[in-house]
Amino acid sequence: MIPPTAGRSRWWRRAAQVVVTVGLLGFLGWSISRRWSEVPGVLDELSLPGLALAGLAAGLGGIFGFLAWRAILTDFGAALPLVAATRIFYVGQLTKYLPGKVWPILVQARLGRAYQVPGRASAAAALLTMLISLGTGLLLTAAALPLLGERAFAGLRWTLPVLPVVLVLLWPPLLNRMLGRLLRLARREPMPRALSPRGVAGAVGWSLAAWLAYGMHLWLLLVDIGAGGPELLVPAVGAFAGSWSIGFLLAVAPAGVGPREVALPLLLGATVVPSAALVVAVVSRLLLTAVDLVLPAMAVSAEWARRRSGRRPGTGATPKPPPTPRPAEPPTVPGPALASAGGGPAPAVAGMGPPSDPAGMGPASDPAGVGPACGPVASTVDRAENSESATRQQ
Repeated sequence: MIPPTAGRSRWWRRAAQVVVTVGLLGFLGWSISRRWSEVPGVLDELSLPGLALAGLAAGLGGIFGFLAWRAILTDFGAALPLVAATRIFYVGQLTKYLPGKVWPILVQARLGRAYQVPGRASAAAALLTMLISLGTGLLLTAAALPLLGERAFAGLRWTLPVLPVVLVLLWPPLLNRMLGRLLRLARREPMPRALSPRGVAGAVGWSLAAWLAYGMHLWLLLVDIGAGGPELLVPAVGAFAGSWSIGFLLAVAPAGVGPREVALPLLLGATVVPSAALVVAVVSRLLLTAVDLVLPAMAVSAEWARRRSGRRPGTGATPKPPPTPRPAEPPTVPGPALASAGGGPAPAVAGMGPPSDPAGMGPASDPAGVGPACGPVASTVDRAENSESATRQQ
């Protein structure tokens, strides 16, 4: 039975999520309405090629994020095929738009079971990918703070003490110890394989590439509306990473909707006019939402095409080769040895041939090497011959 207090706490948590999200979106709408006279002019500057390039850069960011997750999952010993991995990751990522941060973890673990991926490996990979994204995002934000202006620096000073803590948590031996302790407390089996420095470094590298691609998509939008040139690239990367980190840490906002759109214009305020920053923040959200829909659709379509072609899906763990079956030995039914009147050769052991045949292949007249008394058929023939001989003697 679920305690009444648990139900009430869930209700309050969901209510808080809704209130915070609606409040932040309302603040964003109010900010846009204050500068609505400037917004149409900024929107007119957007071009279809600029939007396409920005969307492509955002898509690359999504792909690089997937590769970071796959690097961690592979390091745990679950080497998924590409089609299966994309389906698990991108379909799970759709659930980030639901309130709470646990839905992608739960869905990815559920989908991974179809490919024999242990649930603890899927959950740990999702959690570590989030931690790596947060750590690398804070790192880039801190690096870009001097270019974002005093207001941004004052608002993001908290990233400076948090950054070393996150980076220390990414040290592989410490990660392995923490995961092992958590699994023991949960009475679960240990991880299939420990994290390696190479695997974590690969995930960090892909995560940094994802941030650069996301910052590039924001920079392309700013260039398209004429807000600046190459000098805005580093501030765009830092501002996007900082706004994403704020949205992620505010767990009440699903997918960072609201906090990110409010924080992004504030972080760009020293380098871009407010109306341009507001428009770019909204257009960026629309592009990223489109990417979050297109990538899962492509992954599911690839899985559907694979099933239509009849190819077998791979499994999470590297399959072991099946054991080589040992040849079944023929049954040994001892039959009576038929010795010749002159004392003939020694009785043959079933299937081994006479003693003079060390290879056990049988005499030349018996190329199969089965001997005269091997198997039920030979035994039956021997008994019939003995019966006939006894009848004649009578």
